[in-house]
Amino acid sequence: MKPIEGGICAVEGVLASGSCENEYGVAVIVCEDSNASAVFTSNKVVAAPVIITKEAIENGKLSAIVANSGNANCFTGEKGMDNGRSMASKVAKKLDFKVNDVAVSSTGVIGRELQMNIINCLMDNALEGLKNSPKASTNAAEAIMTTDTFSKEFSVETELKNGEKVRIGGICKGSGMIAPNMGTMLAFITTDIDATSQELEKALKKAVDATFNMVVVDGDESTNDTVVIMANGRSKANIDENFQEALEYVCSQLTRMLAKDGEGATKFMEVEVNGAATTTDARNAAKAVVSSSLVKTALFGEDPNWGRIVAAVGYSGVEMDEKIISISLASNQDHVKIVEQGVVNAFEGTIELEDAENIMKEKDIRIIIDLGLGNSTATAFGCDLSYDYVRINAEYTT
Repeated sequence: MKPIEGGICAVEGVLASGSCENEYGVAVIVCEDSNASAVFTSNKVVAAPVIITKEAIENGKLSAIVANSGNANCFTGEKGMDNGRSMASKVAKKLDFKVNDVAVSSTGVIGRELQMNIINCLMDNALEGLKNSPKASTNAAEAIMTTDTFSKEFSVETELKNGEKVRIGGICKGSGMIAPNMGTMLAFITTDIDATSQELEKALKKAVDATFNMVVVDGDESTNDTVVIMANGRSKANIDENFQEALEYVCSQLTRMLAKDGEGATKFMEVEVNGAATTTDARNAAKAVVSSSLVKTALFGEDPNWGRIVAAVGYSGVEMDEKIISISLASNQDHVKIVEQGVVNAFEGTIELEDAENIMKEKDIRIIIDLGLGNSTATAFGCDLSYDYVRINAEYTT
């Protein structure tokens, strides 16, 4: 498996484009006659485009995705549904697709009517600019940004067990309103694997559980979360373990970008839990730590506060024993065990505390927790909670 350029357009036959005007953007992705699957938000308040895309993907087929930024088209009633269907219809008519083969996604402010005069102009521009190129992928990734500070795309080529090669590419957006069960996050993945929609659904859910569902910026779960995978089958190769590994790798790289670009974030946090009794326990403990406002603010303040980490594991509901838990901090260069088998090493005046304080000054920080109870492991991703997070969200609609 190797990273390659191209994003979603690293896959042969995929066309993409993006057009932006002020806070609005529209991306169009074409992967004609693809088998497809998707995962959506579990919020009970569901945006119109999520409903439309769920209906479109019921038959396991898609040919295109149209996504807009600047407005979530959520909590907008029947008018929102009409606007979302209008977006799908416009793309279908231009590209000569069935309207049910076009997925729709939206991201932005909730509860405001979509400005279709602007969206229609941007769709026209995007539809005229469709290309298969790295730049086209980047344009699409930029068009779906909201409070993101950089576009997010990643692609790989991997060799299957039988020697055949396949490609997977993805783009995503997300910066705030990021919580387990996917945050205000859109992700679109293309591949040339030859797989049924049922096979794609199984592979995607496994990948999402290990990646996108393990990222937390602020704990608020969005109404619009959507991850779509489209497979055009051009490689003629079938899914195997190597494909699954590559899909999870693409998703994990996009997940890390989401966490690093958290609203107002100054630090990236990776929480690895080892020695859990079950995978569920490992995931719940990791998410509890990465979600903790107290841990996140300690990260911002560069404070190696092991007490907050232990407390978060304790209230996560997982099986744990404070007498055997171990906690380490690590940067790209250094590593220090601050708690070992329930005993604190990093007291005032110790070299462990000095090392821990130095690690907390780094931009990328790993918190490694060993529960000492089993063989299960999980990793969650997040960021610190800064003054700028409050400012950005206080000013979001003004």
